[in-house]
Amino acid sequence: MSQAAETLLFELGMEELPPGALASLSDALTDNLVAGLEKAGIPHGKATGLGAPRRLAVRIADVAVQQPDRPFEKRGPAINVAFDESGAPTQAAEGFARSCGVDVAALAQLETAEGAWLVHRGVETGQSTAELLPGIIEQALTGLPVPKRMRWGSQSAEFVRPVHWVVLLLGDAVVPATFFGVDSSRQSRGHRFHHPDPVEIARADDYEASLRAAYVAVEMTERRDMIVEGVRAEGERLGGHAMMETALVDEVNALVEWPVVLSGSFDADFLRVPPEALVSSMQEHQRYFPVRDADGKLLPRFITVANIESRDPQRVIAGNERVIRPRLADAAFFWDQDRARPLAERQEGLRAVVFQKSLGSVQDKAQRVAQLASRFATQMGTTPALGERAAALSKADLLTEMVGEFPDLQGVMGRYYAHEDGEAEAVADALEEIYLPRQAGDAIAATPLGQLMAVVDRADTLIGIFAIGKAPTGAKDPFALRRAAVGLLRTLIEGEHAINLHALFSEAAAAQPPGLNAAEQVPALTAFCLERLRAIYLEAGFAAELFEAVRSVLDVNDFEPLDFDRRIHACKDFSQLPAAGSLAGANKRIRNILRRAEALPEAVVDANRLNDTAERELYEAIEARQGDVQRHIEGGEYSQALAQLAELKAPVDRFFDEVMVMSDDPARQANRLALLQRLQGLFLAIADVSALPESV
Repeated sequence: MSQAAETLLFELGMEELPPGALASLSDALTDNLVAGLEKAGIPHGKATGLGAPRRLAVRIADVAVQQPDRPFEKRGPAINVAFDESGAPTQAAEGFARSCGVDVAALAQLETAEGAWLVHRGVETGQSTAELLPGIIEQALTGLPVPKRMRWGSQSAEFVRPVHWVVLLLGDAVVPATFFGVDSSRQSRGHRFHHPDPVEIARADDYEASLRAAYVAVEMTERRDMIVEGVRAEGERLGGHAMMETALVDEVNALVEWPVVLSGSFDADFLRVPPEALVSSMQEHQRYFPVRDADGKLLPRFITVANIESRDPQRVIAGNERVIRPRLADAAFFWDQDRARPLAERQEGLRAVVFQKSLGSVQDKAQRVAQLASRFATQMGTTPALGERAAALSKADLLTEMVGEFPDLQGVMGRYYAHEDGEAEAVADALEEIYLPRQAGDAIAATPLGQLMAVVDRADTLIGIFAIGKAPTGAKDPFALRRAAVGLLRTLIEGEHAINLHALFSEAAAAQPPGLNAAEQVPALTAFCLERLRAIYLEAGFAAELFEAVRSVLDVNDFEPLDFDRRIHACKDFSQLPAAGSLAGANKRIRNILRRAEALPEAVVDANRLNDTAERELYEAIEARQGDVQRHIEGGEYSQALAQLAELKAPVDRFFDEVMVMSDDPARQANRLALLQRLQGLFLAIADVSALPESV
């Protein structure tokens, strides 16, 4: 860099942060500081966000120690106003000069198309970065997404946690500043137990190394890697592999400054409990990493990440084993208690559980879902009886002790209890699969009955919430209807079920409580799902033109997602063919010609009037392929149909090169328009390929 630059370090030390807030606060602080420097015109290099449970920090390389000097130009009065006829300065000129702190003689003149003006030109000396930093940092802190602010002591300042120290260095110099009542210094803090004394940071570039020596791994990615590698290695040492969900790893990373991986064990008798309950207990309540063997079976072991290097690790392990034992004992107790009463006996109790005030109880919802399941079971490859039974039991596990303690196990425990009760295997599996996919990236339900339940349960929720006027608005979606719609659409498409959305939602609307006029919401809900479908394809990398090409030829109030999917994939395949660009352009031309025609004839071509070779060749090419194209379309084989139509490129190109469509002969013109209508109709039976870019 052309001017002096130093590394900037800012660290805010405090009580332990909420683990879910560390990453977002660190990212926001880094972004806000960078934005503040750029707004002030201070050149800088790479910014690195750093953080641990008791600190937020940012290190920025090559920060200029001073703002660059900036030339300025201030315009004054017009020349004819600034000077009199003798050339002497007027009061206007003298007043402008005084406001600029110079004599009139020091002013320059600016010539523009609008006239000549007095101007004052100069160079504004940049301020030192040290002078500007307190204000920049204050603004950065004010803009942080603090989940809940608090006060401490007699302070009026508010922050996510009480602040105890502030480090602010530019190179090796402390930048004086005060934040939350704490003056800046070069003194940080090490690990609460391993190094409770202050840590002197000599230079900003020494920050990470100085803290590492004080048992704080402040670089979050490095600390996360330490956790992942340590847990993985410990799992292998135990003869299995550790279950490391991303969310749990991130949470643990936000809880420890110096990760130390340890493992413990529990009584193997607990393994009689469904593994999901044990895993949930370990992960959610204790933040332990369960261990599975090579066959995927749970081992009676767990891995924990301590925040201290104990001189007696066995005492730490024993303490964790004492903590996990009652948790697992609770799970075992719930398992034994719940199995004493069949799921079917719990259905009546669901009448006392409100689904939504205007939509009745959970039992009311289960009955509506049963009605829908019976209606669509055959179309989705199962039987009405199985659909009705699965729907009747689908919410019963809500009233079990296990789900009451572990809500994330809803459906999972329903499957286990249904198996214990001797229910049909398909019914038991469907009690879990009704909730699939739970989130983006999850697989859909694997069985036809599970897919049926996943679709009809979501259909009931969607139409019901729309009917009571709670459809999503903007970013607000309190009932997670967008996720529900995506799950429904994905299940129909990936499960290859030809279900019409209008028919599905109309049936669901008819089952809603009287007085809601749910049927009136079917078009709005179908349009909502169409937008979710757009998002699915755009996220999957489909061009927006492909989506529009299909959407424009369908009745958006009456379509099948599976049919839509086959069409858009066919368009994508077609767009890769050499003929695609030319035929897209030809279809645009056909559309424009037909639009400008005063009156369109019926699309019936009189072969006897085809006198030109080019138009006759096009007619014969269409005739030769129409039967196969139509059969492919009727079978939903749209890619094959478009591949056939791609073979029309040569005769279509020759037609437009040699034939004047708008002939002076009305009969010939009408015949050629009919030929183009017939050609266009073949494409429009699949998609409007004129919506595709000609450069594909």
